[in-house]
Amino acid sequence: MTTRAGSNAGQVIVGGLKSLITPVAAIVLALILGAAAIALMGLDPLNAYQSMLQGALGSTNGIGETMVKATPLIFTGLSFGLAKKAGLINIGAEGQLYMGGLLSVIVGISLKGLPIFIHLPLAILAGFIGGGLLGLLSGWLKVRFGASEIITTVMLNYVAQYFVSYMVNGPLIEPPGNFPQSPPVAASAQLPIILAGTRLHLGFIIAILAILAYYIFMWRTNTGYEMRVVGQNPQAAAYAGMNAARTTLLSMFLAGGMGGLAGVGEILGIQHRLFQNFSPGYGFDGIAVSLLGYNSPIGIFLAAILFGILRAGGNMMQMIANVPIAVVYIIQAFVIIFVAAEALLRRRRSKRKAARVQATPAVAEVGKNG
Repeated sequence: MTTRAGSNAGQVIVGGLKSLITPVAAIVLALILGAAAIALMGLDPLNAYQSMLQGALGSTNGIGETMVKATPLIFTGLSFGLAKKAGLINIGAEGQLYMGGLLSVIVGISLKGLPIFIHLPLAILAGFIGGGLLGLLSGWLKVRFGASEIITTVMLNYVAQYFVSYMVNGPLIEPPGNFPQSPPVAASAQLPIILAGTRLHLGFIIAILAILAYYIFMWRTNTGYEMRVVGQNPQAAAYAGMNAARTTLLSMFLAGGMGGLAGVGEILGIQHRLFQNFSPGYGFDGIAVSLLGYNSPIGIFLAAILFGILRAGGNMMQMIANVPIAVVYIIQAFVIIFVAAEALLRRRRSKRKAARVQATPAVAEVGKNG
């Protein structure tokens, strides 16, 4: 019994180490190619990377800024990962982020005189529901009409962004109307700073709790188990009596809610007011974060921290080493390409292996009758 338990533990450890090979290799290769791009510009790659690390991790403010940049990426990474576990592709975290920010601002500026322990949770909940409803709309279109969630989530990104633009230019514009932005949210609806001297706010702690909730829900509840079964094998799920339509609706609502929380963190924690184009693309970067982390809780967290380092350190790299901030996006792109290529090769190997397994009995039967 002890030997078997030790063997199982060893297999888990080995499997975990193997799962790290691809993302680590992707990061190393991306950094090497990024260094090559810097060298082609006639600049010093070593100085550039030292400047990046100094800006991201070399001070309390740098560490805080890294976590600030990682916070929305955790939420949008969870948004994509949760839907992916249910067999869905959610490309709409950017729009869900905008809707979450919009509803949190509406609650933040319309309710007055409430204590922070009531007002702040209500604003956060409103943001979650705002993103969740946009995700739910895509899920409903898929269940009701068979519409691809890939297409609907992409298109709803534009709907959400233009709707926010309309709101800050019209109903929510701050008097006297000189700038397309909302009034600031009440102090009781703002996420408190948790690290003095930095912009790091309570949203980072909420992101950590969201990761924990994602793990518990997906791997420790019956509903999460059904989602994973539907995502991995819809036919088996249907045979077992699992409701795929309900799973689709619930998973898209929860995924949208996670995207909405990304907007909540940016608005209630950083900007404290709503304006146009307040996201630099966190919804799309979250896809890369989730892919790099294999949609796992700890993987998404580590990938978000990595991207946070790149974003926070990129500004310092530009100031000290004169390296354009675009190099950061080049490195991110290489990471995504390498991870996606490995996943494609792995899928092809699995299909070939399955084909060989299916062909083996037929070959044996021919030999027996031959």
